[in-house]
Amino acid sequence: MNKIAFTLREGETFIPLIQLLKATHVVYSGSEAQNVVVEGMVERNGEVELRKRAKIVAGDVIRFADFEITVQE
Repeated sequence: MNKIAFTLREGETFIPLIQLLKATHVVYSGSEAQNVVVEGMVERNGEVELRKRAKIVAGDVIRFADFEITVQE
């Protein structure tokens, strides 16, 4: 499993899920990010997340394919 630590920008409290997938380069495009979320391929804190614009906050752990993204402040 590839572990990625993602730090939120200063002053921001969340990042939308599809933006996080793009920012960490685990998908190639926004449309791919939307597709993998809608198809139930992304987990947030151990549960399938189907909301493309879910607000991902510090402490959340996102799993997709062979990636685990930990969000930090």
